[in-house]
Amino acid sequence: MLKLVWTCGLLLLLVAPAAQAQSHYDLEHIYNPAANAEADIEKALQQAAGEHKHVLLQVGGNWCIWCKRLYRFVHDDAGLDTLLRNNYVVYHLNYSKENRNLPLLQKLGYPQRFGFPVLVILDAKGHRLHTQNTALLESADSYDREKLQDMLKQWSPGALDPAHYVHQ
Repeated sequence: MLKLVWTCGLLLLLVAPAAQAQSHYDLEHIYNPAANAEADIEKALQQAAGEHKHVLLQVGGNWCIWCKRLYRFVHDDAGLDTLLRNNYVVYHLNYSKENRNLPLLQKLGYPQRFGFPVLVILDAKGHRLHTQNTALLESADSYDREKLQDMLKQWSPGALDPAHYVHQ
Protein backbone atom coordinates (compact mmCIF):
# COMPACT_ATOMS: atom_id res chain seq x y z
CA MET A 1 0.00 0.00 0.00
CA LEU A 2 2.80 2.41 0.88
CA LYS A 3 4.46 1.64 -2.45
CA LEU A 4 1.22 2.58 -4.27
CA VAL A 5 1.01 5.90 -2.40
CA TRP A 6 4.64 6.72 -3.28
CA THR A 7 4.06 5.81 -6.92
CA CYS A 8 0.96 8.03 -7.13
CA GLY A 9 2.80 10.88 -5.43
CA LEU A 10 5.72 10.56 -7.84
CA LEU A 11 3.36 10.56 -10.84
CA LEU A 12 1.68 13.71 -9.55
CA LEU A 13 5.04 15.43 -9.23
CA LEU A 14 5.90 14.50 -12.80
CA VAL A 15 2.55 15.37 -14.35
CA ALA A 16 1.72 18.58 -12.41
CA PRO A 17 4.53 20.74 -13.89
CA ALA A 18 3.55 19.73 -17.43
CA ALA A 19 -0.09 20.58 -16.74
CA GLN A 20 0.89 23.92 -15.23
CA ALA A 21 3.11 24.75 -18.20
CA GLN A 22 0.23 24.20 -20.58
CA SER A 23 -2.29 26.15 -18.51
CA HIS A 24 -0.30 29.29 -17.72
CA TYR A 25 -2.71 31.14 -19.96
CA ASP A 26 -6.40 30.85 -20.66
CA LEU A 27 -7.06 30.98 -24.40
CA GLU A 28 -10.81 31.18 -23.92
CA HIS A 29 -10.68 34.46 -21.97
CA ILE A 30 -7.98 36.59 -23.61
CA TYR A 31 -10.49 39.33 -24.39
CA ASN A 32 -13.04 40.78 -21.97
CA PRO A 33 -16.27 41.78 -23.76
CA ALA A 34 -17.48 43.55 -20.61
CA ALA A 35 -14.36 45.68 -20.19
CA ASN A 36 -14.42 49.44 -20.35
CA ALA A 37 -11.81 49.55 -23.10
CA GLU A 38 -11.36 53.33 -23.09
CA ALA A 39 -10.65 53.37 -19.33
CA ASP A 40 -8.38 50.32 -19.62
CA ILE A 41 -6.40 51.84 -22.46
CA GLU A 42 -6.02 55.08 -20.49
CA LYS A 43 -4.50 53.03 -17.64
CA ALA A 44 -2.23 51.25 -20.13
CA LEU A 45 -1.11 54.63 -21.50
CA GLN A 46 -0.29 55.86 -18.00
CA GLN A 47 1.67 52.69 -17.30
CA ALA A 48 3.49 52.99 -20.64
CA ALA A 49 4.44 56.60 -19.90
CA GLY A 50 5.84 55.62 -16.51
CA GLU A 51 7.79 52.70 -17.97
CA HIS A 52 8.93 54.43 -21.21
CA LYS A 53 7.05 51.93 -23.37
CA HIS A 54 4.45 51.94 -26.11
CA VAL A 55 1.00 50.38 -25.90
CA LEU A 56 0.28 47.44 -28.16
CA LEU A 57 -3.40 46.80 -28.74
CA GLN A 58 -4.24 43.34 -30.00
CA VAL A 59 -7.73 43.73 -31.44
CA GLY A 60 -9.73 40.53 -31.73
CA GLY A 61 -11.99 38.24 -29.77
CA ASN A 62 -12.19 34.98 -27.91
CA TRP A 63 -13.97 33.56 -30.97
CA CYS A 64 -10.89 34.15 -33.18
CA ILE A 65 -8.55 31.18 -33.72
CA TRP A 66 -5.79 33.39 -35.17
CA CYS A 67 -6.01 35.66 -32.11
CA LYS A 68 -5.44 32.64 -29.88
CA ARG A 69 -2.60 31.43 -32.10
CA LEU A 70 -0.85 34.80 -31.90
CA TYR A 71 -1.26 34.97 -28.13
CA ARG A 72 0.11 31.45 -27.69
CA PHE A 73 2.88 31.97 -30.26
CA VAL A 74 4.26 35.04 -28.47
CA HIS A 75 3.93 33.67 -24.95
CA ASP A 76 5.48 30.30 -25.83
CA ASP A 77 8.57 31.99 -27.29
CA ALA A 78 10.72 33.39 -24.48
CA GLY A 79 12.49 35.85 -26.80
CA LEU A 80 9.29 37.28 -28.25
CA ASP A 81 7.61 37.37 -24.86
CA THR A 82 10.56 39.28 -23.37
CA LEU A 83 10.73 41.67 -26.34
CA LEU A 84 7.03 42.37 -25.94
CA ARG A 85 7.16 42.87 -22.15
CA ASN A 86 10.27 45.07 -22.33
CA ASN A 87 8.84 47.46 -24.91
CA TYR A 88 5.06 47.39 -24.73
CA VAL A 89 2.12 47.47 -22.38
CA VAL A 90 -0.27 45.02 -24.03
CA TYR A 91 -4.04 45.38 -24.06
CA HIS A 92 -6.41 42.92 -25.72
CA LEU A 93 -9.17 45.05 -27.22
CA ASN A 94 -12.36 43.05 -27.65
CA TYR A 95 -14.30 42.88 -30.89
CA SER A 96 -17.29 40.54 -30.62
CA LYS A 97 -21.06 40.41 -30.89
CA GLU A 98 -21.30 41.49 -27.25
CA ASN A 99 -19.10 44.54 -27.67
CA ARG A 100 -17.50 45.68 -30.91
CA ASN A 101 -15.94 48.85 -29.42
CA LEU A 102 -16.77 50.66 -32.65
CA PRO A 103 -16.38 54.26 -31.38
CA LEU A 104 -12.89 53.44 -30.12
CA LEU A 105 -11.96 51.58 -33.31
CA GLN A 106 -13.16 54.58 -35.32
CA LYS A 107 -10.69 56.78 -33.39
CA LEU A 108 -7.96 54.24 -34.23
CA GLY A 109 -8.64 54.44 -37.97
CA TYR A 110 -10.83 51.32 -38.34
CA PRO A 111 -8.06 48.73 -37.88
CA GLN A 112 -10.62 45.90 -38.08
CA ARG A 113 -10.61 46.39 -41.86
CA PHE A 114 -7.47 44.18 -41.88
CA GLY A 115 -9.21 41.27 -40.17
CA PHE A 116 -8.32 39.71 -36.85
CA PRO A 117 -6.17 39.88 -34.95
CA VAL A 118 -4.89 43.29 -35.86
CA LEU A 119 -2.20 45.09 -33.88
CA VAL A 120 -2.27 48.81 -33.16
CA ILE A 121 0.75 50.49 -31.60
CA LEU A 122 0.26 53.69 -29.64
CA ASP A 123 2.89 55.91 -28.10
CA ALA A 124 2.51 56.70 -24.40
CA LYS A 125 0.47 59.81 -25.29
CA GLY A 126 -2.09 57.74 -27.18
CA HIS A 127 -1.02 58.66 -30.71
CA ARG A 128 -1.39 55.81 -33.18
CA LEU A 129 2.03 54.98 -34.57
CA HIS A 130 1.30 51.85 -36.58
CA THR A 131 -1.45 49.42 -37.52
CA GLN A 132 -0.25 45.92 -38.38
CA ASN A 133 -2.19 43.50 -40.52
CA THR A 134 -1.13 40.24 -38.86
CA ALA A 135 -1.80 38.22 -42.02
CA LEU A 136 1.52 39.65 -43.20
CA LEU A 137 3.19 38.02 -40.19
CA GLU A 138 1.80 34.54 -40.83
CA SER A 139 3.59 31.44 -41.99
CA ALA A 140 1.42 28.44 -42.96
CA ASP A 141 -0.91 27.80 -39.99
CA SER A 142 1.10 29.88 -37.51
CA TYR A 143 3.20 33.02 -37.37
CA ASP A 144 6.68 33.77 -38.65
CA ARG A 145 8.95 34.44 -35.68
CA GLU A 146 11.37 36.67 -37.59
CA LYS A 147 8.65 38.84 -39.12
CA LEU A 148 6.92 39.30 -35.78
CA GLN A 149 10.20 40.02 -34.01
CA ASP A 150 11.22 42.55 -36.66
CA MET A 151 7.88 44.35 -36.43
CA LEU A 152 8.06 44.53 -32.63
CA LYS A 153 11.62 45.83 -32.74
CA GLN A 154 10.87 48.32 -35.53
CA TRP A 155 8.07 49.96 -33.55
CA SER A 156 9.65 49.73 -30.09
CA PRO A 157 10.23 53.01 -28.23
CA GLY A 158 14.01 52.83 -28.60
CA ALA A 159 13.82 52.34 -32.36
CA LEU A 160 11.77 55.51 -32.74
CA ASP A 161 14.08 57.61 -30.59
CA PRO A 162 16.15 59.94 -32.82
CA ALA A 163 19.14 59.34 -30.52
CA HIS A 164 18.92 55.69 -31.56
CA TYR A 165 20.11 56.69 -35.05
CA VAL A 166 23.04 58.87 -34.01
CA HIS A 167 26.30 57.35 -35.21
CA GLN A 168 28.77 56.67 -32.44
